Amino acid sequence: MAELARGGMAGLVGAGVSAGSQFLIVVAVTRGLDAGTAGAFFTATTLCLMIAGILRLDCGNGLIYFIARSRERTYHDISRYFQVALAPVIMLSTATAVVVFVWGDTITTALISGPAAAALGPALHTLAVALPVIACADVLISATRGFGVMRPTALLGGVLQPGAQLVLVGTVASTGVAASLGWVLPAAWAVPALPVLVLAAIWLRRRVPSGPYIPGTAREFWRHTAPRALGGAVQAVFQRLDIVIVAVLAGPEEAALYTAATRFKVVGQLINQGLAQAVQPRLVRAMAEGDLPLARRIYQAATMWLVVLTWPVWLGYAALAPWLLGVFGERYSDGATVAAVLAVTMMAATACGMVDVVLIAAGHTTSSMMNILGAIAVTVALDVALVPSHGALGAALGWSGGVLAKNLLPLLQIARLYDLRPFGAHSLPSLRPWHARDAT
Repeated sequence: MAELARGGMAGLVGAGVSAGSQFLIVVAVTRGLDAGTAGAFFTATTLCLMIAGILRLDCGNGLIYFIARSRERTYHDISRYFQVALAPVIMLSTATAVVVFVWGDTITTALISGPAAAALGPALHTLAVALPVIACADVLISATRGFGVMRPTALLGGVLQPGAQLVLVGTVASTGVAASLGWVLPAAWAVPALPVLVLAAIWLRRRVPSGPYIPGTAREFWRHTAPRALGGAVQAVFQRLDIVIVAVLAGPEEAALYTAATRFKVVGQLINQGLAQAVQPRLVRAMAEGDLPLARRIYQAATMWLVVLTWPVWLGYAALAPWLLGVFGERYSDGATVAAVLAVTMMAATACGMVDVVLIAAGHTTSSMMNILGAIAVTVALDVALVPSHGALGAALGWSGGVLAKNLLPLLQIARLYDLRPFGAHSLPSLRPWHARDAT
């Protein structure tokens, strides 16, 4: 468990730096630009991340699964999985980038109208060029975790990329260039993905010996990954759909307010992600070997640490929201009610633990996909009903309903199938010093 603790700590450090950088990026944009232009930028980058999340086909988690299950520590046959994983990602992301680049103005007109459209159009054209790089970088960073290490993810995805984005976006937003040249700000946001892609590829190349393609590899890889590819796409939509819906139904100004008010949810999401990234390979091995006692220990320990680390954040955010949101500008302090909904929802979600990670580790990728589809249906239904009349608050309530559905459905499933629950005999002991428990 000491190895798990070290990996979790590395993930948390990277998640903390990333969350802080993303928060400061929002501060820089909301203070440096008018609400309409800021909302257009947030909508464009959200669309880019959503599309990249779809186009990566969840190949990163597929690679983690096969690398973690490999019993050959030389990994001499692993390169064949990279071949079948990256080819479709590169082809689909390139084709999509061409479509977005050519029809970016049409997409802009379909989404929003008014002065903000002048900022959204150039942003979409710029981000289309970066789309294949962003998608492939995410896949390669994820694959490094299959080797049981967290350092590349923490350094590249948690520090280098968001840190460089903060420096570049903050510089551009403070100069006023973004208001006159709509492509500069999204370019500053997208450029750091390129060195991240290159460095991740170099790291993997040193650890994955090249080998011949083995017939049947594609079938083996996609039999596992295909259901999760759809689930991963749906998950990418679920994570970011709310901002786009607000922009479409209530306008870019409300999208900027909603983005600012919900920015703190990234803190919890990244802490959850940091722990999940460290836990996932161990859970895959435990479930593959049928070692339910170990899986239960890992799940309950991770849940307890998730609650301990995030609940103070949510309680503090709910209490201090009016002051904290003022950091973004005077008009953003109106999002205090949104912050309260966010805090309560995230506390409930973290108390469920990493239920989807457990479900996927057990091989139930189809069930995971259906759960997320159900959560999206709840979110969209509530958003359509509430956003036109309640704006950002309506979107927060829709998001809350979706998050609760996304966590409660797999919670019931893993309890029924494996008798796994987020709290139990291993919860409180997990808070003892790791070295003390390893010594016993």
